[in-house]
Amino acid sequence: MCLAVPSQVKSIEGPYAEVEIGGVSRNVSIILTPDVKVGDYILVHTGYAIGVVDEDEAQATIKLFNELSG
Repeated sequence: MCLAVPSQVKSIEGPYAEVEIGGVSRNVSIILTPDVKVGDYILVHTGYAIGVVDEDEAQATIKLFNELSG
């Protein structure tokens, strides 16, 4: 099973966005989501942004992941 993790875009430089996942900052490719903007929530899978989601959906998913991880 594969999971896409919702993350908020903190900054963009070229084809990469800096996001924070579980308290860790990382760069992900936004080549598949070229219209993404700083502040957007994106779904990250294997280092790539694969979609944009609204904040409510992102927060609900993050909350669920946190509950499942204990």
